[in-house]
Amino acid sequence: MLHPEKFVKLGIDPPKGVLCYGPPGTGKTLLARAVANRTDACFIRVIGSELVQKYVGEGARMVRELFQMARSKKACIVFFDEVDAIGGARFDDGVGGDNEVQRTMLEIVNQLDGFDARGNIKVLMATNRPDTLDPALLRPGRLDRKVEFGLPDLEGRTQIFKIHTRTMNCERDIRFELLARLCPNSTGMN
Repeated sequence: MLHPEKFVKLGIDPPKGVLCYGPPGTGKTLLARAVANRTDACFIRVIGSELVQKYVGEGARMVRELFQMARSKKACIVFFDEVDAIGGARFDDGVGGDNEVQRTMLEIVNQLDGFDARGNIKVLMATNRPDTLDPALLRPGRLDRKVEFGLPDLEGRTQIFKIHTRTMNCERDIRFELLARLCPNSTGMN
């Protein structure tokens, strides 16, 4: 987004979309905000469950309007947080239970197909459950990059403790590494 000419010079297409996946609290949403801040792009965040509507066609209409607004901006990052709420694999349950959710997901796919990777829109999506996403959403040309956000290692957890206690009135001799060892599956969210 900052230097599209570098992609052209190398003869490669920049990614149209990026899927960030991993456990809750590992920094997926924080990354999306940081990218938007770094690029001075307009940042539109949509939580997947907000697109689940009870009236037929409402979710798909919201997606169309969202991308229409994104196209009007100089540069825009559209971030779908918790995309698994609408991007799940399609199935026919015989009673049409998830038809509206599927329409919404198909509209996202349609919108992803409708813009140039070198244009002013980039799409980021985040999920805790990449295994549940529809393969149509994940194919190249839509979400070209997949980035895993794993749990922090011992050093990462130690640094997280230091960051979170920086403004607290704490004892000076706290053994942050010991605390980190006692919390092996913790994230910055805990």
